[in-house]
Amino acid sequence: MSTNTTTTSTTPSKTLRDVVGLDSTPPRLSESVLVLIDFQNTYREGVMALEGADEALAAGALLLERARAAGTPVVHVVNDGGEGTPYDIRAHIGAISDEVAPADGETVVVKQFPNSFHATELEKTLTGLGFGPGSGKDLVLAGFMTHMCVAFTAQGAFNLGYRPTVVAEATATRALPGSDGSVVPAAALHAAALTTVGDLFGVVVPTVDGVPA
Repeated sequence: MSTNTTTTSTTPSKTLRDVVGLDSTPPRLSESVLVLIDFQNTYREGVMALEGADEALAAGALLLERARAAGTPVVHVVNDGGEGTPYDIRAHIGAISDEVAPADGETVVVKQFPNSFHATELEKTLTGLGFGPGSGKDLVLAGFMTHMCVAFTAQGAFNLGYRPTVVAEATATRALPGSDGSVVPAAALHAAALTTVGDLFGVVVPTVDGVPA
């Protein structure tokens, strides 16, 4: 009688990026566009509050400060769920947090789907900045939520021929129910989402300092 056993390897497989030969060197901030995704008040309070939101926001503010100092173009993305929702951009709950509020001349793109490129002006905006699709140019991404709009925007950018980089400490998410009825902790979901991005869709750097000026 045979017994099937499952072993857990402590040695990770090669990433798909390694297998197909994609460069995983972090970009220079001064040669990129910074895309800040859904840094909205709704993720700091109420039903959508995220674990580590304030810390991620502080990292995002530092990243934004460095980008502005480097002359990096900045694009802000916000999700609009409509009036009376946790994503009502006409109300305080859906507004961009003051710490990363847009400055004069910085474009705000409104979306309604997790992929910031879907049915929005983001691609057109980037093209106007000299970062058209298929250019292979670098986009630096940060914001909320790691497993949702950040990950799907990274995938969308990759699919359009950009080279996205996600700054891990400037993202956050929340605990969710697992398929087996257990709770998937926010930290585990955050790590899994970043691992998915780093496997193929983009570069992942742990901290703001991981993106050189």
